[in-house]
Amino acid sequence: MSAKITPVIELLQKQFSDIDFAPAPLLEMEDQSKEQWCVKVGADKLMAVMSFLRSDERCAFEQLSDLAGVDYLNFPNAKDRYGVTYSLLSLSNEHRLWVKVFVNDPNPEVPSVVSIWHGATWMEREVWDMFGVRFTDHPDLRRILTWEGFEAHPLRKDYPLTGRGERENFKVITRESA
Repeated sequence: MSAKITPVIELLQKQFSDIDFAPAPLLEMEDQSKEQWCVKVGADKLMAVMSFLRSDERCAFEQLSDLAGVDYLNFPNAKDRYGVTYSLLSLSNEHRLWVKVFVNDPNPEVPSVVSIWHGATWMEREVWDMFGVRFTDHPDLRRILTWEGFEAHPLRKDYPLTGRGERENFKVITRESA
């Protein structure tokens, strides 16, 4: 394990001994001192782990750099359908960590981390809109890229490439009619 992130993972394992974080390097690198790490957390333990990572001064992940959704449908060896990945950055301690949460149909739900990082608001809305992963306790979980009433989630792998007819409802605008 990397010298920079090992203390954070050790802290997590001591604080939450009941969780198998399955720590792994994000990418295998020859220079292990530059490796960055990811851990897995169940949705039921996410808020406790994220609060600890944010508030404990030895971790001090004061920035949520990114939050992304992934659909693992038909992915080799995937056990879960959806993943939500949180990219955390500690400016004060100069380290990064990726936290992954996996959920499944019929109601993929993850607790909202907006109460910990306010910047998660728009990122969670995007994952909700595109993948259909609902963030419980989100202060304003509305669609952000499609419209309210749109029933599908376009970045799911089972969504047809040509859409489901939503393009046919728009009036064609030509130069003459504009």
